[in-house]
Amino acid sequence: QVQLVESGGGLVQPGGSLRLSCADSGSIISINAMGWFRQAPGKQRVLVAAIALGGNTNYADSVKGRFTISRDNAKNTVYLQMNSLKPEDTAVYYCNTVPWASDYWGQGTQVTVSS
Repeated sequence: QVQLVESGGGLVQPGGSLRLSCADSGSIISINAMGWFRQAPGKQRVLVAAIALGGNTNYADSVKGRFTISRDNAKNTVYLQMNSLKPEDTAVYYCNTVPWASDYWGQGTQVTVSS
C-alpha cells in the first residue's frame, strides 16, 4: 500500500519557521500535482499550497508570502517551508495529491504556534 508520510512539525513561537516534508513509499509524488492541506481544531481541512508537476505554485491568501512549497521528484518528496508563523497557523498539516485522493491521507504532522 502506497503511503504519504508527513514530518517536521512541532512547537514554535510566533514569527518562527518550520520546514515540513512529505515522502511517499511509491510513485505518487513524482507523477502528480501535490498539495499541503491543514486542519485546525473544529474546522474543515483546507488546501494551503499546491505545486504542479512543472513547478507552478499556488497559495491560499492566508499563507501567501510566508509559505513556500517545493518538490524533489528524484527523492519523491514535497516540502513546505513556513516562515513568519502565526498562532492561526496552528493545525495538523497533511500532504496529498491535488485534487486529493482519500486513499492517500496520512497521519499528518502537528504544527503549534504559541508563545
